[in-house]
Amino acid sequence: MEAGIVGLPNVGKSTLFNALTLSKAAASENYPFCTIEPNEGIVSVPDDRLDRITNYITPQKVIPATLKLVDIAGIVKGASEGEGLGNKFLSHIRQVDAILQVVRCFEDEDVIHVSGNVDPLADIEIIEMELMLADMETLENASAKAERTARSGDKEAKMLVTVIEKCLAHLQTEVPLRSLSLNEPELLAIKSYGLLTAKPIMYVANVAEDDLEGNSPLVAKVKEHAEKVNAGFVVVCAKIEAEIAELEPGDRAEMLEAVGLKEPALSVLARTAYATLGLESYFTAGEKEVRAWTIHKGFTGPQAAGVIHTDFERGFIRAEVYTLDDLETFKSEVAIRQNGKLRVEGKNYVVQDGDICHFLFNV
Repeated sequence: MEAGIVGLPNVGKSTLFNALTLSKAAASENYPFCTIEPNEGIVSVPDDRLDRITNYITPQKVIPATLKLVDIAGIVKGASEGEGLGNKFLSHIRQVDAILQVVRCFEDEDVIHVSGNVDPLADIEIIEMELMLADMETLENASAKAERTARSGDKEAKMLVTVIEKCLAHLQTEVPLRSLSLNEPELLAIKSYGLLTAKPIMYVANVAEDDLEGNSPLVAKVKEHAEKVNAGFVVVCAKIEAEIAELEPGDRAEMLEAVGLKEPALSVLARTAYATLGLESYFTAGEKEVRAWTIHKGFTGPQAAGVIHTDFERGFIRAEVYTLDDLETFKSEVAIRQNGKLRVEGKNYVVQDGDICHFLFNV
């Protein structure tokens, strides 16, 4: 699963990306288009449940869930009409599953704001409007072709025309598509268009070094907006996080304590991004490895097994499931079995976040 990091120029996107991925994406604060092609990186999703499992099951290796991040160059007003580097960047956003918008919530005379003054809500509005305009253009272009096909009597094309009209009417009220309720067939009909405002969004308030808890009025505005639109929200000081990320693991705890943080804000960001995508983890645990597997909420046993290998889904027989609480209570999988706490679940079982599973299959 991929999340694209977007924002206006000079809001700290590349600094944040570097800290998250420990990479070296170009980050020149006063050059808005320093990120030309999207940088990509893989970030682990911190999960203390992995450590708790390994207290009782000692593996050769531990593999956390991961998230692919794409650092997309700064969008400017008019991008949908080709301003800045325009549709080149918008096309990159089409490829991701969710949007992480970095919003500048700090004042700094040395870092020029593209609009001349720091106004996080205005920044959010610019990005949202450009994405909506791009979606309208995509749908309008698709409409003519769908209407021609629909005139031949094609039922799928007729439904597509109806969905496109519904989406366009919604966008004309200047509200993003993620707030439009569509059923499963309707969503499938427009899936190939990669509509930008249909993607889940999360706001990252990038704060100053003296506001790590995000107590400024600027942050309050972003948080209020995120709550209003039911979006994810985290506070991060990209500059501090970049410094922490560059330290040796043993030195990070010392710096965190020095600045008053319990954990890197990036850990919170990764978990929130994971949740924004509607994802959760189940675990497999044995001597070879303890591993977190990423699934969508609501996956059944066969679907969850298919994440490991398609044969597991195709030949699914049953799942043997226990919880971390069971493991911490009984200390071993053998004891869990002996105490009757190992559940046997069939094809209709909905895998729960944190389940520890064994899958039995036959192909």
